[in-house]
Amino acid sequence: MSAVLVVNSGSSSLKYQLIDAGSEEALASGLVERIGESSGHIRHTGPGGRWETTLAIPDHTAAFRVMLDAFEAEGPSLDDNPLAAVGHRVVHGGKRFFEPTIVTDLVEINIEDLSDLAPLHNPANLQGIRAAKKAFPDVQHVAVFDTAFHQTLAPEAYTYAIDAALAEKHRVRRYGFHGTSHKYVSGAAADFLGRPVGELKQIVLHLGNGASVCAVDAGRSVDTSMGMTPLEGLVMGTRSGDLDPAVLLHLARRAGLGIDDLDELLNRRSGLLGLSGHGDMRDVRHAAESGDAAARLALDTTVHRLKHYIGAYTAELGGLDVLIFTAGIGENDARLRAEVCAGLDVLGIRLDPDRNTGSSHDARVISADDSPVAVLVVPTDEELEIARQSLQAVGAG
Repeated sequence: MSAVLVVNSGSSSLKYQLIDAGSEEALASGLVERIGESSGHIRHTGPGGRWETTLAIPDHTAAFRVMLDAFEAEGPSLDDNPLAAVGHRVVHGGKRFFEPTIVTDLVEINIEDLSDLAPLHNPANLQGIRAAKKAFPDVQHVAVFDTAFHQTLAPEAYTYAIDAALAEKHRVRRYGFHGTSHKYVSGAAADFLGRPVGELKQIVLHLGNGASVCAVDAGRSVDTSMGMTPLEGLVMGTRSGDLDPAVLLHLARRAGLGIDDLDELLNRRSGLLGLSGHGDMRDVRHAAESGDAAARLALDTTVHRLKHYIGAYTAELGGLDVLIFTAGIGENDARLRAEVCAGLDVLGIRLDPDRNTGSSHDARVISADDSPVAVLVVPTDEELEIARQSLQAVGAG
């Protein structure tokens, strides 16, 4: 039995999952965190249940050693589940990477070169790749890029209307993110409905602390709400989403905010947090229901932005067959789903209240029987999608 080790490396963390190549079952998962601190931590869940401990983890190479020790002590055995590939999540592939790619020295150089487009993510992803190659030197490593699914966008969808030469020189265009999730969910929805993905027009709402919308036509991304960076688009936990760019000029001139101040404002002090003081949707909901007007406005703004994108993408697709909610908020917040779908009868979207509030961890229909558009909740599984693409890249899928 072979397996794929899926790795998501952050600057101070290492998330991993071992997936059986045949059954696609998750055999083990874990998280190594506080890498580089004097007191690191690992949590490993395997056949024997959950195990965790605290110890010094100075760097990502040490994190992989700790992970290997956990597999050896707690299982499952990597000898009994030899690795067919190690799949790595990489956030930004620019316009260079449009499919899962076996990691070579040149690929590493390109990932590093693209770090100016994702300075918080690509360097950390690359650290994980290099540490993993030391831990598993005889296994093929595959980079799976968040941006790759959106490489099918037409020029009119990815082009910003600024000076063309300047944009080309500095790689300014829409790239889109959450592509692994959007690809997995749109495919899973087609399978659930028993219809070929090639005949469906779908809108996927990936709603978590980071959030994005994707219009999927016949299995191909044709538009998406995130842009050159994950900042554009929807209202998010701490990110502003869409904003008149002149706001930045105004704040620079009138409030004296510099580049770093504006970066901090838009990425870490905006969104739900900026509007309500709460960055978690559950806290915003609780505050709104307790009479907090700012929290209510944060919810209403979130819903307004979502309706805006659903309408725009339905027009762009030339109709809609399936609307999908996924990720932490999308899968679990029935009230938000109801608020988003309210009043969208004109688009053929009619929710069934009982189905919407029903509890399940599986894909399910939440639309009414007479709804022309199927509204679904489909749990995302980015790790499984990375495993599938990794096997495809090494010729084992």
